[in-house]
This record gives sequence, structure tokens and C-alpha cells, in this order.
Amino acid sequence: MRGALALAGYWNGAKDSTATPEWLYNQLDSEFHFDFDPCPLNPKFDGLALSWGLRNYVNPPYSDKAPWIRKSLIEHIQGKTIVMLLPVDTSARWFQRWIHPYASQIRFLNQRLIFPPNKHHAAYASMIVVYDHVNYSEKYITWNRKL
Repeated sequence: MRGALALAGYWNGAKDSTATPEWLYNQLDSEFHFDFDPCPLNPKFDGLALSWGLRNYVNPPYSDKAPWIRKSLIEHIQGKTIVMLLPVDTSARWFQRWIHPYASQIRFLNQRLIFPPNKHHAAYASMIVVYDHVNYSEKYITWNRKL
């Protein structure tokens, strides 16, 4: 399961790469049908240096997310769908500059995630940022986990 092993944004000052929760990746993949993950765990390529697929799942290292957010926007401008898992920080420059004005939809998760193999919830809230060419009825939503 390629996407479930995506480079996660678990950042506590000591660890910056853990797996995306499998249920979350599966739910997003069933909606967007991803064909590329530019940020896999233990990558054998530089995801920032190459062209991405048509439908991309991006879970960047939270300690260095800005280049991935910029690259996501560039790929979106080229007609691609990008779905990113990020920590919520609406006051951050990267949010104000590249997400708020350009995202098609931002889904604020209604629960804090547990990033495998950790057993405790993350210390921050998470959001799903969608760059695509769909006209959503609402740009900002609270997104509930579907069981």
C-alpha cells in the first residue's frame, strides 16, 4: 500500500517520517484515485525535482513542508489534482500565501490523528488541502472520519 506509507508529517522535534493512517489514505484514495506519491517513505527519487502524476497524494515532512506546498501549487497550475495532509496552522505564512488563496477545498479533521507506529494522538490538528478543478459548494469544511 504505497500511499499508506507516505512520508508523514509527524513532527515533535525528533521524528519527521511516519506512516499516514491507513484508514485516512484509503478514504482519500477512494475519492481521488491517486496515481502518484511524490513523498514516499524511503524515497528512491527526489519528488521536488520531477513531474508528478495526474492525481497525487502528498504528506510532506512537517519540518520542511513549504517546498512541498509550493511544488503542489505548481503541479496544480499544470492541471493536476493534489491532496495534501498538513498540520493546521492558519497563521503560518505558507498557509496565508499558498493554501488560503489557491486551495479548492480545505477539510479540517474533527479529530487528532495517530500516525503509525505511534499509539498517541498527534499534538496538533490536521487538515486535508485539495488543489483540483472541482467547484466545491464549500471551501472550508469540518471533515468527519467515515467508519
